[in-house]
Amino acid sequence: MRIDLHTHSILSDGELTPAELVRRAMVIGHDAIAITDHVDMTNVDLVVPAVVRAAELTEDYIRTIPGVEITHVPPKQIDKVIKRAKKLGAQWIVVHGETVAEPVAPGTNLMAAGNSEVNVLAHPGLITDDVMEKAVRNGVLIEITGRAYHNITNGHVLAVARRFGAKMVVNSDAHAPGNLMDEVAAMKVAVGAGMTEKEAYDAVCVTPFDAVRKLK
Repeated sequence: MRIDLHTHSILSDGELTPAELVRRAMVIGHDAIAITDHVDMTNVDLVVPAVVRAAELTEDYIRTIPGVEITHVPPKQIDKVIKRAKKLGAQWIVVHGETVAEPVAPGTNLMAAGNSEVNVLAHPGLITDDVMEKAVRNGVLIEITGRAYHNITNGHVLAVARRFGAKMVVNSDAHAPGNLMDEVAAMKVAVGAGMTEKEAYDAVCVTPFDAVRKLK
């Protein structure tokens, strides 16, 4: 059982076509996958329709959820890009959080946490208590990431998430074939971040499935 809710294809900076991404995920045991290619104000109109079409064309494999990762967008414009992506058919909204590995604009985490249309705050770096509290209040899932460099703050993210009872998901943020994680690999990322076995099981095998079931 495995659902990955944060992946990339050649529609942004990934290495695989959507069909190959989905097929490879299926082969390693995924039940569903979200394709969440990077968008900002300039390319959302191009990327989202292509991802929606990809989801339709790969339905013979596993469930494919068309989504986006809103990336390096000025915080005040994030809500506008979300609205546009949803209008074009995106069903899953990931916001590229304030990872310590990239110069993400301060305030990005706060804007994402404050919008109930956001599904996942990805690799949120040194997330603060006020942001985590807001994310919980708005039903935003917190990512524990398998992505190299982004994952160096997983332990901090987990510690803050625990204090506020945030729901967490383990995602690959896959850009290349070797980035995809089966259930065993995802559990290792979770436990490596400091999760208990129950927390890891919930983040890998429960919360993602609950989230996908709520989609229309």
